[in-house]
Amino acid sequence: MSGFSGEIPSGLDWLRGSQRGRRWLKSLPQLVEDCAAHWRLRLSAPFPYAFTSLALPARREDGSDVVLKLLFVDRENEHEALALRHWGGDGAIQLLDEFPAREALLLERCIPGTPLSSAGPEKAIEVMTALLPRLWKPATAPPFRPLADEAARWSTHLRARWNAAGRPFRSGLVDAALDALRSLPSSQGEQVLLHQDLHDANVLAAEREPWLAIDPKPLVGEREFGLAPIVRSAGFESSRKQVRLRLDRLTDELGLDRERARLWCLAQTVAWSIGSNSPESQVAIAEWLSEV
Repeated sequence: MSGFSGEIPSGLDWLRGSQRGRRWLKSLPQLVEDCAAHWRLRLSAPFPYAFTSLALPARREDGSDVVLKLLFVDRENEHEALALRHWGGDGAIQLLDEFPAREALLLERCIPGTPLSSAGPEKAIEVMTALLPRLWKPATAPPFRPLADEAARWSTHLRARWNAAGRPFRSGLVDAALDALRSLPSSQGEQVLLHQDLHDANVLAAEREPWLAIDPKPLVGEREFGLAPIVRSAGFESSRKQVRLRLDRLTDELGLDRERARLWCLAQTVAWSIGSNSPESQVAIAEWLSEV
């Protein structure tokens, strides 16, 4: 019944570099078939973008459009279903059902599904400013991973990763990131659910609401951290002026501490730039953020 051809997007090719990844890729056709039978789905070709999951548009027997998502579970996405359930469709796509034995989710489908990046930077910031307070619902750790733990992990491994990568940027940025990671966690404000990868390609045009967030990578921490993926997003203009204007506008309109937001963004940008697909642009953003 599935209609799945076995096509796997090239964005998942990096998983062939590990035994676990190869096993998961090999198992995908059977996982898809199992889920299609479980939910009685008619599937279409997978969405082309993929990195740690395979997502396929699908139709239920009642004619409703949904998305089947199969997760290659890692520390960032392991609580995706919990995050979607916590949001309850308020500003984010709805979790319709899950199949834990197959690490599979049945999700609301965004139609037309156009990414927020297509709306232009001014509209994107406007949408994000309205969306963030809705997503920042009070939450606890556990079950979600605390931002403090993630900061400690980055802090522990940052310099070693920088050395192993051939010291791709100046050591002063590593020092600045480590200072932030050591000083910020113990003085956080109210703990809320954070989407640590909420950029303008992870918000889609929909029918139930104009825009809905997808692909949560949940953490629990203070609101200021939640601005980091937007400020450093490659989907916006990346110039010193525009990066700092985004920081200023978001902190002003959301009533947040600019200095804490700046430091969290600097820390995440440095931590995520090592081994990224566009390290030069991320390093440039980190340099601009290091300027007080």
